[in-house]
Amino acid sequence: MDKIELKKIYEKNIEHASNYYSPFACHNKNAFRLKKEDTCYMRTPFAVDRDRILHSGAYRRYQGKTQVFSFTNMFDEETSNRSLHTTYVSQISRTVGKMLMMNLELVEAIALGHDLGHSPFGHDGEVALSKSCMKYGIGEFHHNIQSLHIVDNIAHQGYGLNLTFQVRDGIISHDGEVHHTVLKPNRKKTEEDIRIYTEKKKSGKKADWMPATLEGCIVRISDTIAYIGQDIEDAIRLNILKREEIPEDCAEYLGNTNSQIIDNLVKSVILNSFEKDFIAFDDETSHYLLKLKKFNYLRIYTDDNVKKARTIIDKSMEILFEQYMQDIEKKNYNSKIFTQFLNRKNKKYMNTFSIAEKARDFIATMTDRYYNEEIKTYLLPGSFY
Repeated sequence: MDKIELKKIYEKNIEHASNYYSPFACHNKNAFRLKKEDTCYMRTPFAVDRDRILHSGAYRRYQGKTQVFSFTNMFDEETSNRSLHTTYVSQISRTVGKMLMMNLELVEAIALGHDLGHSPFGHDGEVALSKSCMKYGIGEFHHNIQSLHIVDNIAHQGYGLNLTFQVRDGIISHDGEVHHTVLKPNRKKTEEDIRIYTEKKKSGKKADWMPATLEGCIVRISDTIAYIGQDIEDAIRLNILKREEIPEDCAEYLGNTNSQIIDNLVKSVILNSFEKDFIAFDDETSHYLLKLKKFNYLRIYTDDNVKKARTIIDKSMEILFEQYMQDIEKKNYNSKIFTQFLNRKNKKYMNTFSIAEKARDFIATMTDRYYNEEIKTYLLPGSFY
């Protein structure tokens, strides 16, 4: 192959893209990795990151993980899962990013990787796993921190994916639950800032935290846009909520269907962010979005049926976490934590992380179905190793 000719084509493409970008976009030439690599003259560094995420085991497991409603996929396969949510975030992010003339490959890589660290059973699983993590002294569990941990220390047998700083930062900096009208990037962030933030969050402290790029801000705001209306649609499907119960003023301003809500929120972001060094809603849209978030919390996320599932997850998580720790301590090499996880990790991973951290990492990788099967293994008579 003529590498010199391929390099020329690549450089022309980079130049063309650079001419299209907003002055506030992240250019491909600014991408950097902790470990330097040879340039791929067919893909930009952010496109390489996107493909590494797409082909990772953690990405493949998205489809088996709950978005909000645990156990519902057993009887309703149209209920949202983590894979669908990630796809929606990617699509919305790309729509916003294109209109604002951002680096779409950076946007897409962050969007596709932002939820890799989610535990089984969505937020309920995250809360339950966090309790066990705190009990054994390894700090709170947060899925955005775990997402970065996966791409840095778990994927590829423990060698990590060696993603660019900008994608790694975007992954750990997403937080759809914190409400902001305006997101302004902190372009001075470093690896040390990420380390300090991680320590604060694990210790239960609050931390002001913004993405390092405008592309990261787009994904963060798109995460909210993707879930707010879809959670309402899922709740209506499951007879937890009726459409006419949506607050009248929110329905009038934002719409009462997912498509209407997405359309209005995306329009607000584009109109208020174009040629600006921030990503924002207008104040009125932000007001009704916050009100809708509070409505969802009261009527959906704390619904009695959801609480019942949470109780089951809490109890089973504690059992499974303690059992895996015992399996490691007693060198029970027949345990799935060895055969399906630790036996595939390199010496660096094995020597760096504690027994509790290994138990956490294995559980966090699980799909809902896999988790259920493991609980049966340890709880049903005659199933013990």
